[in-house]
Amino acid sequence: MKTRTARHTVVTGIGVVAPNGTDTESFWKRTLEGISVLGRVTREGCEQLPLRVAGEVRGFDAAELIEERFLVQTDRFTHFAMAAADRALDDARLGRADYENSPYDVGVVTAAGSGGGEFGQRELQRLWGQGSTYVGPYQSIAWFYAASTGQISIRGGFKGPCAVVASDEAGGLDALAHAARSIREGAGAVVVGAAEAPLAPYSVVCQLGYQDLSTSEDPARAYRPFTSDACGFVPAEGGAMLVVEEEQSARRRGARVRAEVAGHAATFTGAGRWEESREGLAQAIRGALREADCAPDEIDVVFADALGVPAADRAEALAIADALGAHGRRVPVTAPKTGIGRAYCGAPVLDAAAAVLSMENALIPPTPNVFDVCHDLDLVTSSARTAELRTALVLSRGLMGSNAALVLRRPNDIQA
Repeated sequence: MKTRTARHTVVTGIGVVAPNGTDTESFWKRTLEGISVLGRVTREGCEQLPLRVAGEVRGFDAAELIEERFLVQTDRFTHFAMAAADRALDDARLGRADYENSPYDVGVVTAAGSGGGEFGQRELQRLWGQGSTYVGPYQSIAWFYAASTGQISIRGGFKGPCAVVASDEAGGLDALAHAARSIREGAGAVVVGAAEAPLAPYSVVCQLGYQDLSTSEDPARAYRPFTSDACGFVPAEGGAMLVVEEEQSARRRGARVRAEVAGHAATFTGAGRWEESREGLAQAIRGALREADCAPDEIDVVFADALGVPAADRAEALAIADALGAHGRRVPVTAPKTGIGRAYCGAPVLDAAAAVLSMENALIPPTPNVFDVCHDLDLVTSSARTAELRTALVLSRGLMGSNAALVLRRPNDIQA
């Protein structure tokens, strides 16, 4: 078992805004039920575009959750992030009274890939159609991938270490590692995660250059990783924010310790080189296990990247076997994102949230729409599986070649 270090990073709060639920409870319920919410793209301006299926966040009214002065400065992706951050802070019971005398103890770290496409498109249309005097001043910041970190920190009064991670889709896991590093270096708490809103017409057009994007018109068949019918991935909106804290300070204030951020590692293998991602991802897994002081056979569940591209799926299945040995063919693997789509940087943070909830509830959620697995994996399909879960491995790869692995550990296994 892991030797304790002086400062230990634990998850105390979870906030979710996802296509299958705009709060953690509804997200977990539908994830556990294996309900797929993928459907035809309904966003205005996307009707004639080749992308037909996506995971849209519905029933989310930013005006009910975010003050007007912040709302007008920000894009939909930041609205998701601010709402999820509020819910994570509420879940952690971390309020202003806990840090008003020490605001430099709390930081913010986010990752983003698509940025504020909806806001940017609107302002550029005003520039083109009406002239420069009709472009709002916030065009200079609202589209920027750093906007969520800035706005969450300003709105919450957080003056501690703040950062933005730009490392492809795997940035969602890299952000958690960056937050854990901040905790080790003295921060008391960090609000960390990622949220994306890539379904504005401008953003969709940008994504059409991805060869790995699924253009299937059938929501039930558009995103089916690890099967012979795999035809690419389906994009999604949303994401998750977590509150991570230094363990002892969290326990002193009576916070619920939900999981330990035990280990992380990242590698880079290059854009579209899916065969090479086998070695890169395996190396990331080994590095995360080393940092967590975790043996391969201690991993109880793997939350897969599950790109839905045959070469990438094969590389991931082999990487799991390479890094975990014989255990890699027996350990349960799941990819609940097949029911909601890949929210780019938000996808692995949603997986991390689901992994924490899985360990708490001793249940592995299924992989929606996937039945005929054609790889040597124990993929959980059809329905949730009961299992005693102590340690979870979360994997992520980006379209530009980043690979990351994160080890989470159940708090009962955190030794004093």
